[in-house]
Amino acid sequence: MPSPTPVPPRDRADTPWRSEGAPPSPPPRRKPPGGWRGLILAALIVYLITNVVLSFFNEGDGPTVSYTEFSKQVADGNVEKIYSKGDAIQGELKTKRPVPGGHGDYRKFVTQRPAFADDQLWSGLTSKGVTVTASPVVEQRSFLANLLLSLAPMLLIVALWLLIARRMGSALGGAGGFGRKAPPKPVELEGAKRTTFDDVAGIDEVEGELSEVVDFLKNPEQYRRLGARMPGGVLLAGPPGTGKTLLARAVAGEAGVPFFSASASEFIEMIVGVGASRVRELFTEARKVAPAIIFIDEIDTIGRARGGSAAMGGHDEREQTLNQILTEMDGFSGSEGVVVLAATNRADVLDPALTRPGRFDRTVVVSPPDKAGREAILRIHTRDIPLASGVDLAQVARTTPGMTGAELANLANEAALLAVKRRQDAVTQADLSDALEKVQLGAERPLVMPQEERRRTAYHESGHALLGMLQPGADPVRKITIVPRGRALGVTLSTPDADRYAYTEPYLRGRIIGALGGMAAEHVVYDVITTGAESDLEQVTNIARGMVGRWGMSERVGRLTAIPSDGQGPYGLTAAPATLDAVDHEMRRIVDECYEEACRLLTEHRPKLDALAEALLAAETLDEHAAYEAAGIPRLAKDHGTR
Repeated sequence: MPSPTPVPPRDRADTPWRSEGAPPSPPPRRKPPGGWRGLILAALIVYLITNVVLSFFNEGDGPTVSYTEFSKQVADGNVEKIYSKGDAIQGELKTKRPVPGGHGDYRKFVTQRPAFADDQLWSGLTSKGVTVTASPVVEQRSFLANLLLSLAPMLLIVALWLLIARRMGSALGGAGGFGRKAPPKPVELEGAKRTTFDDVAGIDEVEGELSEVVDFLKNPEQYRRLGARMPGGVLLAGPPGTGKTLLARAVAGEAGVPFFSASASEFIEMIVGVGASRVRELFTEARKVAPAIIFIDEIDTIGRARGGSAAMGGHDEREQTLNQILTEMDGFSGSEGVVVLAATNRADVLDPALTRPGRFDRTVVVSPPDKAGREAILRIHTRDIPLASGVDLAQVARTTPGMTGAELANLANEAALLAVKRRQDAVTQADLSDALEKVQLGAERPLVMPQEERRRTAYHESGHALLGMLQPGADPVRKITIVPRGRALGVTLSTPDADRYAYTEPYLRGRIIGALGGMAAEHVVYDVITTGAESDLEQVTNIARGMVGRWGMSERVGRLTAIPSDGQGPYGLTAAPATLDAVDHEMRRIVDECYEEACRLLTEHRPKLDALAEALLAAETLDEHAAYEAAGIPRLAKDHGTR
């Protein structure tokens, strides 16, 4: 069940939610990161450092030399000009001379004439042609020039610091208060088509429950007048791919209110406190544009029960985020007009504080669609796909029991890809059939098997198919193939004619017998056991464990649940060791009885097994009609009321 419009992008990388239908907010006024005091302190530090650095590059008055060195240079006629102020003398030589007792050469110099000196300095300078100037030899820069030279590097450094701080301000602000974050600007989708219930199919009963939320958001006064309070939260629970997110967007689109969506995992960061801060910001933004809808996907990521053994160590951030969500939802009042929708496929692990009345008051189960729902979903997904005249979507819906909306969307897309690959102008029934085989059975593999292994595979798949044909109430065999697909060397596809919602013990035993048919056929024909039955044994184990440990189909274990639905429990133990031993014993008993029955039936109908295997070797793939005809079993004899 796809959305007709793409999901709006995030406005900022650190904003973990997306929004649609919300009015644009004015751009926030930016403030300097760290405050003005921090900026002034940084400017002073940079100013001092700049002055120190400039002092190294300032040429100044040259080195200070002794008066004796100065007298010698005057006597040698190497002094070009001097400037005297009191006993202080600045000068410049005609040619450079080595610095006495130092390193390098000098030309400009500074010296001090001793007060007791009685030499004839003026006559010596005059005789040597030295110019005595009225202005200093070394011109000093003005105060303004020094100020500009000092501030220029400082302003450059401060500008660079502000640029870096602006980019880091949002992350630092959420990570511990270093800087401030601007509030997110909601995405404006002017002219874009919102998702409505017309884009949702196959789950009409769920639409009926959510229509109350839509009506409340449209007509809140009608409910307040009678004292009714809309649930603060609605939890959408169901398997993956059933359209929970699409339903939430459809509710917002039908009500015409802003819609904020986020994944629970996006609130979690390594730094404790970031998730809680983001939750507060999300709820604040939603209240600003109320009435609005907040949707949190995969809420079990942060909403798991607290205090259990699985929550030990390193979960402070997750629990703080959950606590913040609990606080925000508990603070709602009926006048705020903000409804929280959440989706999960693990409602059994959620914290009781999250699902209590006042928070998520209502739990809506979103189940896979029935046959009519699957047909409606296929029609939605093929609206933009050109279909050939002979395409029967109702027939496709009949052969896809248990498939969710996402799987049906993938089926339609795979059929379109096959049509493009085959250079067709429209999708045909054959494209849909081949796409269904690819989705359910896997892609074909170009694997060349030895003839003996190919024959053994044919008997293996024929064993599955024949027992499915012989078992009363078993699902009809739709296709048999010995073409390698996915990880399997061969596949037998069986699907029911109608949707099943409850299973009887004889039906489950028939499923086990059919799953053991491949191993039983290899045992009857070749008297060997191969590794080809690995996936069959996994299926058998799961069914037998459910029969004994969950569904009360064993007299020894009794009518109790010894194994939870997820197959796990604290420390791996869900019941007393004696009970678990009884479960194991009963599982082995049921499987052994079914295996003996499978071997008996295949031995009794050996000619039909051989005929089916030979037909499979010749054709490699048999459809439903060809498979029943090769086995010599009438297909219509067991249809009514048994399949």
